[in-house]
Amino acid sequence: MDEVVLHRCKTPTNRLCACGRVARELARRGIEPAEERHPWRRTDRDELRRLTGQAVVPVVEIGGEAICDSRRIIEHLAWLDDERQRASSVHSGAAPRR
Repeated sequence: MDEVVLHRCKTPTNRLCACGRVARELARRGIEPAEERHPWRRTDRDELRRLTGQAVVPVVEIGGEAICDSRRIIEHLAWLDDERQRASSVHSGAAPRR
């Protein structure tokens, strides 16, 4: 998998916010992202604004593509898993699932 970067808030735990939800999902899938913590105030998130055009976290970068919103990130991770499974079944000669 391409390099994964998780842009998140400074909350010290993975249980209190949407950033933690994404971090837990990445860990569940065995993905260890590089983490970039951003300031609490949205007005101080210039780097994130340059990357995505907005100042809201969480954001995940996968292979240079930025994905915003925790639900969309988790859906994208599930889609990547499905794509990987399809690719491996094609390479192994197994019939595709329907």
